[in-house]
Amino acid sequence: MTTQNDRVRFNVGGKIFETTTTTLAIAGRDSYFGPMFNENWDLLTNPSGEHFIDRNPDCFSIILDLLRTGKLYIPPNVPEKLFYEEAQFYGLMNHVRSAKWGQFDGNRLQSSKSISGRAQGVGKLIRASHDGGCCVAHGRMVHVYDWMFEEHPPINLDDQWVRDACWVGPVDPTGLVISMGNPGEGGLGLFNSTTGELKLKFNVTHADAGPLSISDCCKLFSGCKDRSKENGIGVWDPNTGQQVDFFYEPPGLSFGDANKLQWLKSSGSLFVAGLFPRQHNCYFILLDFRLKSVVRSWSSANYDLGQVQDAIVIEDNNSICVVNELGDLGFMDLRCDSGLGLRCKTCSVRWRGSPLMQEKMPSFCYPKLALHEGQLFLTIDDYVLVFCGSDWVLTSKLRKSFGDPIGDYSIGSQLLSTVKDYVSVFCGSNSVISRFKKSFGGPICDFSIGGDRLFVLHGEENLFDVWETPPSPIVNLYA
Repeated sequence: MTTQNDRVRFNVGGKIFETTTTTLAIAGRDSYFGPMFNENWDLLTNPSGEHFIDRNPDCFSIILDLLRTGKLYIPPNVPEKLFYEEAQFYGLMNHVRSAKWGQFDGNRLQSSKSISGRAQGVGKLIRASHDGGCCVAHGRMVHVYDWMFEEHPPINLDDQWVRDACWVGPVDPTGLVISMGNPGEGGLGLFNSTTGELKLKFNVTHADAGPLSISDCCKLFSGCKDRSKENGIGVWDPNTGQQVDFFYEPPGLSFGDANKLQWLKSSGSLFVAGLFPRQHNCYFILLDFRLKSVVRSWSSANYDLGQVQDAIVIEDNNSICVVNELGDLGFMDLRCDSGLGLRCKTCSVRWRGSPLMQEKMPSFCYPKLALHEGQLFLTIDDYVLVFCGSDWVLTSKLRKSFGDPIGDYSIGSQLLSTVKDYVSVFCGSNSVISRFKKSFGGPICDFSIGGDRLFVLHGEENLFDVWETPPSPIVNLYA
């Protein structure tokens, strides 16, 4: 039973609301309502008897219902954007997102939105932010979208090409680091993703910056290469832009040609990969910055890996997963110590054939890998494949739906017949003169996971898809 002491009275924009301390506590410490409670979650005394908030009362009513039920319903008379702005003011965006879509699960993802960008040409990369937004790089421009897919002012790099991009994270939610440049020149910059303005120019003392990674203690890593051969891995403080460390490449290794970095939280080390097409003889290196040493290294020439398109470390089972030009997955033991340039006699690569018979992909669209919450993701052509379990069994194939087949129709003297994903063109005595596959943006050239969303960037059109996990249905135990 609700007692008098448990009730809380609000005057919001001249309209009176009453709720309970239990409902308000659901908002959490970091919300607008958090400071109204002491350390024991007892409501602090307000001499006036009510709390006045000079905000929109219609939105406040929706917010109270959200806290009470966990469900979100925005009536037609309330603009959706206005409500989101009010939810942002109260610090309840996490509650709003949880009500709109569920916790990320690759096996339950559904396509929710497709967005066409304004830039011309092929997109280079897409990076998901922690709050469900993303950025998309096109040549010398980076387009930024918030979690509501409102586009912010673009980041214009003038004559510098985007090499990589990396979100700083919760410590700086709007901070976006971009490595940029042309051959022989370039640098690093921290940008405000909301305004598009340059916040900080990094001090790059040794060489041009390339691939990026950020550690859990907010150190920024980048592969560096310049004409003086001072190649290596640089380390920066994102708060000051100062370079705090540099790992020079040892003889026989090529850090400057690396095109992927991955910070390994469990071991406090950095995984460095040189992949096809930049490297025909691909390599993987594990670096320990505390000891300034190469812990382990592997070469595709010594392990018969073929043209490795992507690689990722799976820390939970101490393995490296690679994908080659055929879409085959290979797994290597991360703990296997082969020594520089040598092949470990006790180690081997466990190969798994491609789950799809892929056609030849465009030169800018290679298979990509990602790992999220114990699930492994692989893109091949226009599919996203999901693998789960200790043996990484294929559990889901995600592909943008084209809708129901549209049957046969004619254009002039030609008959077009649609069957599943293919369109056949007939002419004359019903002979097939052409057959092509229907496309929705073309093959996938990059993808990223963040904010409980999967973002998929297509290569043939300036288009990206958004996939979300629907909220779990509420089970009525008394039905």
